[in-house]
Amino acid sequence: MPEAGPAPTRHLVVMGVSGVGKSTIAQRLAADLDLELAEGDDFHPRSNIEKMSAGQPLTDEDRWPWLEALAAWTEERRTSGRDTVLTCSALKRAYRDVLRRADPDTFFVCLLGDEELLRERMESRDHFMPASLLTSQIDTLEPLEDDETGVSVDVGLAVDAVVVRVEGALGPPPLRDR
Repeated sequence: MPEAGPAPTRHLVVMGVSGVGKSTIAQRLAADLDLELAEGDDFHPRSNIEKMSAGQPLTDEDRWPWLEALAAWTEERRTSGRDTVLTCSALKRAYRDVLRRADPDTFFVCLLGDEELLRERMESRDHFMPASLLTSQIDTLEPLEDDETGVSVDVGLAVDAVVVRVEGALGPPPLRDR
């Protein structure tokens, strides 16, 4: 008899530039869908946080180890049969490809918003990412491609409306043996 693999799981990445509300939406999805939540910012090494705090954008070389750590976290949970939601800017396709290694069916929730709205949000919160880096993030953002599983949602909508759109796009949870 062949050995069974891990149970089917669901893995979401709530992505987008700073200020789109990744944490807020991920927290709601985690509560609604019983997902284990991880804040991508918690995985940054101190050097990345210091660099961003100083108003310097991260390079790809800064990001690779961070993205690998996020993928490893998801892989550990997938292997143990746990569903997850992770916040991560995931601005480039190449970054999303790293995250997708943990589960090829990773569902990306791309949050988009007007630059003025996002800048207002960033300036009114206490976070290491300064609003001065917003434009560089917007310039770097590569939209989801047709072969990437996910949905893009405008954060100009109320939080409840964003969550409803995401949950509607997700469809039913994976079937599991009972």
